[in-house]
Amino acid sequence: MIIQRKRGLQAVLVLSQGILITLVFVLCALATFNFFTSIIWGQVIRYPLYIFAITAGLFFESMRRDQGGVALSPFEEGFARQHQLSIRQTIYAMGALFIYLVVTKDGTISRIFLGVCLPIFYLTFLLSNRYLSRRLAEYLFSGVRKGRVLLIGPLAKAMGLRAWLKNKEIFGIESVGIIYDQPEETPAQSPFQYLGSIANAEKVIRELNVTQVILLELPEVADLYSTLISTLERNGVRLIILNNLEEKLHHPVWYFEDDRYHFVALRQEPLENPLNRISKRALDIVLSLPVVLLVLPPVALLVWIIQKVNSPGPLLLRQMRAGIQNNQFVILKFRTMHVHDPSDTRQATKDDVRIYRGGQVLRRLSIDELPQFWNVLRGDMSLVGPRPHLIEHNAEFAKVIANFPIRMAVKPGITGLAQVRGFRGEVRTIEAISHRLESDLEYLENWRLSLDLIIIARTALQMLVPPKTAY
Repeated sequence: MIIQRKRGLQAVLVLSQGILITLVFVLCALATFNFFTSIIWGQVIRYPLYIFAITAGLFFESMRRDQGGVALSPFEEGFARQHQLSIRQTIYAMGALFIYLVVTKDGTISRIFLGVCLPIFYLTFLLSNRYLSRRLAEYLFSGVRKGRVLLIGPLAKAMGLRAWLKNKEIFGIESVGIIYDQPEETPAQSPFQYLGSIANAEKVIRELNVTQVILLELPEVADLYSTLISTLERNGVRLIILNNLEEKLHHPVWYFEDDRYHFVALRQEPLENPLNRISKRALDIVLSLPVVLLVLPPVALLVWIIQKVNSPGPLLLRQMRAGIQNNQFVILKFRTMHVHDPSDTRQATKDDVRIYRGGQVLRRLSIDELPQFWNVLRGDMSLVGPRPHLIEHNAEFAKVIANFPIRMAVKPGITGLAQVRGFRGEVRTIEAISHRLESDLEYLENWRLSLDLIIIARTALQMLVPPKTAY
């Protein structure tokens, strides 16, 4: 399989780099002691531990690259990515050495030696990523290890896979052509030779010595492809299938396994993890408690004075809003409008006559939202999340956009990703609702504590420099 070839080649390359770094380390040490400093055997005896730390850092980087999905590969043609990867490897290798020196409080290593090693290590990684990787691939995937790939499926799908196939040539993968049943006009510039219909698959496989078949879409006719699979198994040919489930569902999908069963979901939801919810709740309490105790009382007094002068009435506005899983709760805000009929659910607009003098400033600086920190302490809301709408507005938006209610899978927030991106204020168009929904779903699917902190920091900045949509 292609993925096994890639992982194996990367492991061999990293092992080779470990050997090269060891040799470079020894040569640097000899050069340092011969030309710059004298040999102190009590110090030299520690150098094997240094090289162990450096190679451990190199192997740790390789594991982190695989587990973290870092998009850097030594097998790509581009110099920029190979340079970035070499920098990353140098940082990990030297970082592991520095950690060892700090932990052991070792101050005997030669500073000249470190200065010499740093650029040489980088050059070693760069040259090996750029040249050694291809020499190893040529050696490991030549002769009988050369993979001859037959494509089965629509030509349009094959054309979309062309760049991917080109990048996999380093792993000994060679396309021999394509077969499909649907009559298609093969363009003159097509890089894939048409070899006939699927019924001729076994003949093509034997004549061209095919070792692997790539099915370009999930099979729709079970009987036809069960016969094909039997043919491949009988001829010892590997099969991989290009998953086009996202195309069929018109939606991104997420794959997971549980108790040996394999499932497909439409999205990941990090906040379904109780530990993530606990950490988010802890952040809510830590940041909202000081606001409720120290900031809210004096601000409430100031707002009360403004209201007393311009629009007598209750200090707080209480409204029913849609919360998590569409559960209703009473949201608190400083009243910024004249007392009016509570059945009036129109959205606030710029220069809205219902807003009293001074209320516009409170809204623009988001001061009217401060009482919601009490909602956060109560657990009705979070500091960060999709903004809670009026029940009536939620119903209206759900009629326009079918998947709008999905945003209510998490607690609503005082601020959110949509708000810091400028999608706030009056909703006038379907496009405006869509932009907010896209940001809310992105937040739901990619939540992490650092994202909450970034949104909070950007919100604080916007309170100082309000965007044009704040009214």
